[in-house]
Amino acid sequence: MPGDVSNSSAPVVASGLVIIGSTVIDFVRATTPRGTVQAFDSLTGAPRWQFDPLLGHANSGSANVWAPMSVDEAHGLLYLPTSAPSPDYYGAQRPGDNLYANSIVALDVQTGAVRWHFQHVRHDLWDYDTPAQPILFQWRKRGADIPALAQLTKQGFVFVLNRLTGESLWEITEQPVPPSAVPGETSAATQPKPIAPPQLLDSFLMPRQAWGLTPVDRNDCRRQLAALNNLGLFTPLSEKLTLMYPGSLGGPNWGGGALLGESGILLTNVNTIPFTGRLLPTADAAGADHPGKRDHPAAGQRMQVTMEGTPYTVEIGSLQSFLGIPCSKPPWGKLVAVDLQQGTILWEVALGSVHEMGPVTAPFHIEWGTPNLGGGIATAGNLFFIGATMDRQIRAFDTRSGATLWQYTLPVDAAATPMTYEYRGRQYVVINAGGHAMFNRSYGDYLYAFALPH
Repeated sequence: MPGDVSNSSAPVVASGLVIIGSTVIDFVRATTPRGTVQAFDSLTGAPRWQFDPLLGHANSGSANVWAPMSVDEAHGLLYLPTSAPSPDYYGAQRPGDNLYANSIVALDVQTGAVRWHFQHVRHDLWDYDTPAQPILFQWRKRGADIPALAQLTKQGFVFVLNRLTGESLWEITEQPVPPSAVPGETSAATQPKPIAPPQLLDSFLMPRQAWGLTPVDRNDCRRQLAALNNLGLFTPLSEKLTLMYPGSLGGPNWGGGALLGESGILLTNVNTIPFTGRLLPTADAAGADHPGKRDHPAAGQRMQVTMEGTPYTVEIGSLQSFLGIPCSKPPWGKLVAVDLQQGTILWEVALGSVHEMGPVTAPFHIEWGTPNLGGGIATAGNLFFIGATMDRQIRAFDTRSGATLWQYTLPVDAAATPMTYEYRGRQYVVINAGGHAMFNRSYGDYLYAFALPH
């Protein structure tokens, strides 16, 4: 259908090739377009090779590459961060692990042949796409110097792999996960979890942990949590309302992370908003959204999407009290510094102010963190610049401590990644502020540049 396939990331240009991924609307039908990656000759435009991550899965589709790809030209490898198979939340018609969906796939850049793969979600039922660009770095530890790759996932994991072989540089454990209660569905019995670095958010949320501004809304959240199907991370959706924590927004998302030079320290922004979802027999669903409207619900709304070709419509919304406040303790968005080589969290701070997200705008910032979409950049001067938040701010953080050193109010949110450049001996930072559909925020069309001090 028109509009089913588009593109959200720049192509890779390497070794005489232009290599293109795609964005596919993968949650509205059981069988969607294939997430085929294609390579073309950079001089003639002639097709050179193509790779279908779900080849052999006739009753599915997608597993597309919508996040940026990475390339190691010295070793002739291209790294694909693949997304979920279709439809995102129901897998009875696509049995098995669904390779090469939800994976990092290393291809020979010249031929498109698979060199290795690592699947971080088996038989995805949660829309846990691989959301961010694989980050290439040198792992230097105990005398070893290994070409490595760090992959952020929506689940809040950071997988650190040997980028030549796909071998994990931290031990991977097999975490038993709950089975599906949906007729005909066979979910994976275990999911991979690295022993380090730690998960970037606590994905357990029990009734006793319910948060609120007052005892009244806290009790409302406690009541809602007690009624949920909630067996922790990877609880499959069913006809009973289920906790999705993190939801399809993440955890980390497409903004990815920034590596601080050769230090092995990674900075990344993280979402911590809980969601809930359930599968409604399609005949019982009401008010289903038009396919393709959006793949995340807006603030205070519950989204319904009919998964055509399946027995179900999926319904998803944020978990919040009657006051419209998330039921989890803030921060609801944060910035985290991860030491990839030591496998530790160095620091974390709230990212964003909620002063504009209530029914009335407060005259001062309330730094409880906001949902965030967009990335950040690090400079050699120990600065980290990021917009991404739902408060119209661009901020500069001290990479050593997480302290906020500077911020500026833009006309609309900057759901983008800044860029930096030098002109006549002075460094500049530029960011696009266009707003975002999430959380009913305003739109705009602005490009702002800032000069760093001499």
